[in-house]
Amino acid sequence: MSKPVVAVVGRPNVGKSTLFNALAGERISIVQDTPGVTRDRIYADITWLNYNFTLIDTGGIEPDSSDIILSQMREQAEIAIATADVILFLTDVRQGLVDADSKVADLLRRSKKPVVLVVNKVDSFEKFMPDVYEFYNLGIGEPFAISASSRLGLGDMLDEVVKHFSAPSEEEEEDDIPKVAIVGKPNVGKSSLINKLAKEERVIVSEIAGTTRDAIDTQIQYNGREYTFIDTAGLRRKNKIKEEIERYSIIRAVTAVERADVCVIVIDATAGVTEQDAKIAGIAHERGKGIIIAVNKWDAIEKDDKTIYRHTERIRDILSFMPYAEILFISAKSGQRLPKLFELIDIVIENNSMRVATGVLNEIIAEAVAMQQPPSDKGKRLKIYYATQAAVKPPTFVLFVNDKNLMHFSYIRYLENRIRETFGFRGTALKFIIRERKGEKA
Repeated sequence: MSKPVVAVVGRPNVGKSTLFNALAGERISIVQDTPGVTRDRIYADITWLNYNFTLIDTGGIEPDSSDIILSQMREQAEIAIATADVILFLTDVRQGLVDADSKVADLLRRSKKPVVLVVNKVDSFEKFMPDVYEFYNLGIGEPFAISASSRLGLGDMLDEVVKHFSAPSEEEEEDDIPKVAIVGKPNVGKSSLINKLAKEERVIVSEIAGTTRDAIDTQIQYNGREYTFIDTAGLRRKNKIKEEIERYSIIRAVTAVERADVCVIVIDATAGVTEQDAKIAGIAHERGKGIIIAVNKWDAIEKDDKTIYRHTERIRDILSFMPYAEILFISAKSGQRLPKLFELIDIVIENNSMRVATGVLNEIIAEAVAMQQPPSDKGKRLKIYYATQAAVKPPTFVLFVNDKNLMHFSYIRYLENRIRETFGFRGTALKFIIRERKGEKA
């Protein structure tokens, strides 16, 4: 079930990043330590009341600017608008209502998306409220006065945002059709892969462009089973400004990954795995999705008997934070190994939904503890009382211990490896939650 997406848009220097960081709070500094995920985060997971949503920060929109950087920022913001379920339109009370705000408002009206108008930098409601009322002239609803830097008025603003979401119990029904996101940086062959899969199976049920997301969903049948492929390939950029190119692909990847059961991360074999590939892979890893790394254009590589091992080693080295990911060498052009892709998708979906019986899990944990003693500190040793699986997608295990501060990352990794040795869990992350229970009777 995908999370709603909220995009923060507005002119440059109205405080979009300040608002983004205020809403993201401490979580940004925690999640950005995940290897392979961009430090310059433009998205974050937010929880308000009973709602979870993904917040996207954008570059400033300067409607009439011919400056190449501002033009790129405008186009990137337009992608975010097309991608979002709700738009937070940020303005600046100190600059007042300017012509560019009206032009941005026109752009947002054409999107036909719900818009929440926010007037920022209202550090004193008594002093600035008369100026806030001026923003009614934009004709897109009631302006919500906030101060992002002082964190004033954020609650009322978020209450208005979540009004536009479906209630948690009314969210879209789960269906049994596996959803597969094809993600990767531009020009690695994502669309070619979708097209080849569709043509070879000759049973495209439907092709729906841009319903609620900036992506194309293609239904494909293989061996009697239906799959929904989410293609995130998009606008071809004439201007190769690296930072902006990354933001386009990351915005697309975030929203596609949210909807998917399995992410196929397409890498160009001729270019090798890159830092941007790692950033996009990190998004799927962080969200606990099933992951397949498809190394495309394999037919264009000169090979010897060691080529596949060298490429695999390089991928495992750069994507070391996801050693569980399945790797497949393909050619979208020739169709090489594409039937194997469907086999892997089925395996990864099954593993991402696998449940382990509590009794068996505790036997494996006890055996692992017997083989390698848990860590200790100042004479106090970690004790693991009990383990249970709490969730799937991804498989999530709760460990009850005497002191969670003694549970080192390296020991969690050791236990994870033992669980994987027994059950496999190919292609899916495992999540561990450590809970503290005092006393032996726990």
